Amino acid sequence: MKLYYASGACSLGIHVLLNEVGADYELVKLDMRAGDLQKPEYLAVNPKGKVPAMMLDDGTILTEWPALATYIAATHPQAHLISSDPVIAARTLEAVMYINGTVHLAGFSRVMRPAVFSPNPEEKDAVRMQGKKIFGDGLALVSATLGDQDYLMGDFSVADAALFYVTFWNNAVAKVEAPANINAHYDRMMARPAVQRAMVTEGLA
Repeated sequence: MKLYYASGACSLGIHVLLNEVGADYELVKLDMRAGDLQKPEYLAVNPKGKVPAMMLDDGTILTEWPALATYIAATHPQAHLISSDPVIAARTLEAVMYINGTVHLAGFSRVMRPAVFSPNPEEKDAVRMQGKKIFGDGLALVSATLGDQDYLMGDFSVADAALFYVTFWNNAVAKVEAPANINAHYDRMMARPAVQRAMVTEGLA
């Protein structure tokens, strides 16, 4: 199995999950600044031109963060990354898709790539401010789900890996004021060996 990743990108969360379950995998590093995601070699793997992507041992390619996380959970049931309780399982995917689709794509993407959302250079700062608001409001909503629990669903799940990668971005780039329980969750994640291994491997430690 191969994980195609870029250092510090959202693929970091999938990297963490692979470490959590003790998967046997190979890493294929891509340099976003060098344009690796748009090179023919990678587009042949993932025509969407983004990470993460995962190649299974039989050559099957999986893309999209929620899909990869679900696959890892399904193939490693002993790790209990998604609950067997259908309601909790649905809530887990609900959290993942909100973090991935809104906090990340609608919020942080505006902060990092304002030109994608407006071709007018004069609107760049306004787009970034809008992105920070979406990002911050999103963290506040996730904070309500987390409450006083250690992890979003009570026990560690795929949703925590999703929350980790966006809070890593917040600490590194966005610098949005986050709720105390979100910051505590980030510290708790940073203490996990699976996270520490991924951070060292990706050169982020």
